[in-house]
Amino acid sequence: MTRRIEDYGLVGDLQTAALVGRDGSIDWMCLPRFDSPACFAALLGDERHGSWRLGPTSGGACTSRRYRGDTLILETEWDLPEGRVRVLDLMPPRGEEADLVRIVEGISGHVPMTTELRLRFDYGDIVPWITWDRDALRAVAGPDSVRIDSPVPLEHAGANEGSVLRAEFTVGPGERVPFVLNYHASHLATKDPVDPYAALADTEDFWRSWVGGCTYTGPWSDAVHRSLITLKALTYAPTGAIAAAATTSLPEEIGGERNWDYRYCWLRDAGLTLQALIGTGFIDEARDWRAWLLRAVAGDPADLQIMYGLDGRRRLPEYTIDWLPGFEGSAPVRIGNGAANQLQIDVWGETLDALHQAREAGLEQDREAWRLQRALLEHLEEHWADLDNGLWEVRGPRRAFVHSRVMAWAGFDRAVRAVEKYGLVDEPVDRWRAVRDRIHEDVCTNGFDVERNTFTQFYGSDGLDAALLLIGQVGFLPWDDPRVVGTVDAVQRELGQDGLLRRYHNAADDQVDGLPGAEATFLVCNFWLVDALHGIGRVEEAVALFERLLTLRNDVGLLSEEYDVRTGRHLGNTPQAFSHLGLVNSALRLGQGLAVPAAGAEVDGERAADPGTVAVPAESQPWESRQAIQRSAVDRS
Repeated sequence: MTRRIEDYGLVGDLQTAALVGRDGSIDWMCLPRFDSPACFAALLGDERHGSWRLGPTSGGACTSRRYRGDTLILETEWDLPEGRVRVLDLMPPRGEEADLVRIVEGISGHVPMTTELRLRFDYGDIVPWITWDRDALRAVAGPDSVRIDSPVPLEHAGANEGSVLRAEFTVGPGERVPFVLNYHASHLATKDPVDPYAALADTEDFWRSWVGGCTYTGPWSDAVHRSLITLKALTYAPTGAIAAAATTSLPEEIGGERNWDYRYCWLRDAGLTLQALIGTGFIDEARDWRAWLLRAVAGDPADLQIMYGLDGRRRLPEYTIDWLPGFEGSAPVRIGNGAANQLQIDVWGETLDALHQAREAGLEQDREAWRLQRALLEHLEEHWADLDNGLWEVRGPRRAFVHSRVMAWAGFDRAVRAVEKYGLVDEPVDRWRAVRDRIHEDVCTNGFDVERNTFTQFYGSDGLDAALLLIGQVGFLPWDDPRVVGTVDAVQRELGQDGLLRRYHNAADDQVDGLPGAEATFLVCNFWLVDALHGIGRVEEAVALFERLLTLRNDVGLLSEEYDVRTGRHLGNTPQAFSHLGLVNSALRLGQGLAVPAAGAEVDGERAADPGTVAVPAESQPWESRQAIQRSAVDRS
């Protein structure tokens, strides 16, 4: 069957993840971690590159699927003439080894089932050697080893049939048939398999307990919970890092070459991540994330990168693999990300802003953290005016990007605030104020188009950039400044496509990003628009856009990077942390003053017409109010 990006659900163990299609096929999984080579890579090719289908012998997409409450246990059901059957997919939070558990449950009738397991290590390139290991099958190739346990006898079809582990069986009402795939290093002895039913219970308990720590009680709580669970699932537990996505090379344009590896950790996400975690009560995760951030950026401030490996490593060399044809022929498939070596001035400001948020929220500070911030400021003072590649990692010429300089301003602004509020002594605060003011004047003079009443993407440009929507959010100018309002209107008008936003113009004659082709609307930018509309007082419009964005999630609540309004399809890597961060933070912002009254309740002296009626505030919350809300979340912890 033809699969779409939105056809996939996610299961994971806080160190890696698997994507499960609507046909019951796992088509992507990297072991032992998110950024390891995939052992199932059919997502970027076909079943020959590794997959594990478990479903009715008759085939076809499921009738329905869902997550089991607030967990990461995926339930997929088929309602067939022969009966009804369910497959549970889960990965218990990892102990020493990684386990993928699949349980078939018969609901009614007697349904013939088929499992076909094709293990292909190194992104589909290596066919493993299959042996028997204590009544189980073991697949070995170099450093990798997988053991498969099940009460159903698996037959190994050899090289002539592509090395497939296959079985057929029938499941009746109340019957359960488990399969357990265990990954371990090939030089280590195998251990007894995990009990699948104990793993199911433990996994359900873990997620319900974790979500129970959420303090968000506003509107759209189901959507917020699902996005938070997704963000937690993208967390690499040993270090606290959060992967930008679980995949590589899912295209921003079908058939195009805008295909990137997102299985790493971007500094730019730091502020948004802390805002989302602190604002919803997950203080331990926020603390772990900040600790990762401090370790990753330690060293010479001149060597600050935009992204790092999940363990903080710096070298992420980019290369292509030719044996994978790409999703729907979208080549090349890239491993690693060359943008790690780009100059993006905004990341200094993003990092300083994130550490400021942590301080404002009451997370413990230490002398070394402040020393690091001072070193970042000293470097930024000398280089804020350098031309750079901008936050979108364009591969065209370096420019004087407005967003980069706005975030440089934010870095100095947060330092001045810290000195003024916390009484830090022996700091060159007067000099920092002067630099802050100089950047502000420079941006307002050279990055603003007076005739069109809008800031522009870079100095001397006629183009716009959705990141300009953040000017009010970071406090560069107040929300009610006519220049901010004009920029919001211009971005909405010029970057809009059927009511949603692209991140910037990338037509062939623009030569901004140096790449052929185009892309779809960029989801996090639309959440930024929600925040901006709220900020300038157009709250009802903000709520309407937010609720439209909720409808773009797939059937199990996941968002990828982009959405193509022409075809109604998800594009880009999935699930995308940036998109889910945008959802959570927009809900926090809107939820500050929104209430969803019951039918018949009185709102401002009028009776609500239905349970979905939203009472909206007269004024938007300023940036400082968000900080107060974050601090209250810490107090509750």
